[in-house]
This record gives sequence, C-alpha cells and structure tokens, in this order.
Amino acid sequence: MKKIFAVLLSASFLAAPLVAATEASAQDHRRPVVVHRDVHVTKYKWSRGHRMSPAERRHMQEVRDYRRYRLAPPPRGYRWVRVNNDYLMISVASNVISSIVTGR
Repeated sequence: MKKIFAVLLSASFLAAPLVAATEASAQDHRRPVVVHRDVHVTKYKWSRGHRMSPAERRHMQEVRDYRRYRLAPPPRGYRWVRVNNDYLMISVASNVISSIVTGR
C-alpha cells in the first residue's frame, strides 16, 4: 500500500509541469475583454419653492442632529435633509424646499 501511494505521489509531481504548460498555452489564445462604461452624474441645482420628486427624495438623508452641522432648528412642519453636500429645509407635508445651505 505504501509503495502504491509513493508511486502515485511521485507521478503527480512529474505530471504537474505538464498540466501547467497546457493551461498556459490555452490562456495564450484568449483575448482580453475591455468593457467601456458611460457614467452620468446628475447634479441638481436646488432652488427655493422647488417641489422634490420621489426620485430626488430617494437620494436624500434626514438630518436629525442639525446642531452638529450648525443649522438652525427647523420650525414646526419642516425638517432638514442632506443631499450630497447640500442641506435643504423642506416641508414635511408638501416636500417643498424653503431654505438651502450649501457646502458644509
């Protein structure tokens, strides 16, 4: 049993370079694949009175700790939201922008 195992083990060491050579020759025939992508970044220019659409609301993040960003407390019925690096005060009921703070 030990002799058979020793023969199989030595055969695997001898066959390893042959397998590596066949894999290398198979890879030489492959062509590289190049993928080109077009990336479009949409930047919004916010304005007061603009009603935010559902697509725009998906990208905003609610700001609950407005003091951390040195923002004034929102009046009743309004909230601060963050979109990219802009802070917008919007109405809770109608999603209309009432105030804009950029670049904080």
